[in-house]
Amino acid sequence: MQTFTPPRPPAYRAARPREKSALLLSHVLAPANLVIALLPLIGWHSTRSWQGAAWGLLATVFCGAVPIGIVALGVRRGALTDAHIRVRRQRLVPMGASLLSVVAGMALLYGAHAPRAVLALVVSMLVGLVLSLAVTAWWQISLHNSVAGGTVTVLALAFGPVVLAVAVVGAAAIGWSRLALRAHTVAQVVAGTALGAASGLVFALLR
Repeated sequence: MQTFTPPRPPAYRAARPREKSALLLSHVLAPANLVIALLPLIGWHSTRSWQGAAWGLLATVFCGAVPIGIVALGVRRGALTDAHIRVRRQRLVPMGASLLSVVAGMALLYGAHAPRAVLALVVSMLVGLVLSLAVTAWWQISLHNSVAGGTVTVLALAFGPVVLAVAVVGAAAIGWSRLALRAHTVAQVVAGTALGAASGLVFALLR
């Protein structure tokens, strides 16, 4: 299989307006940011209280903050090209380390009797990460759209069709940004979205 190596993203100030919009979307709606926003939201929705949101915030430490720290450390040390890890072979180690963090968070939440929906979402994220890691071993799937696809599925299950419509637009915008930056092919974006949506169904089974 031919190796796809995305080009280095342009510097924001030097980018054209279209590229600036794509860069902004890629950064604002990055996988870790979606995870950090989604967990407290589902925690609050599941209990209709700030206590549920607090459980979601605790989960973000293991599912969002620690992975961000792992990637930031890799970039600082020069082991990773950038925060989005555009080179496929560089993704395996930080994804594996993030996987361990999510497992640790899941164990803590289970032992502390966190709300079922929060735990179900963490398990769903774990499944998505395992599948993405398996695919990444031989192909460069879009992690942006993998998380976006899972987010769309979870939001639709929790909040219904109105929120689903908004979430689909957001996922489509993320896909456009990755294509506009030539970070992925259409197939990689579609495959990432499908994988994320499938892992999101775990949330439906466990919540």
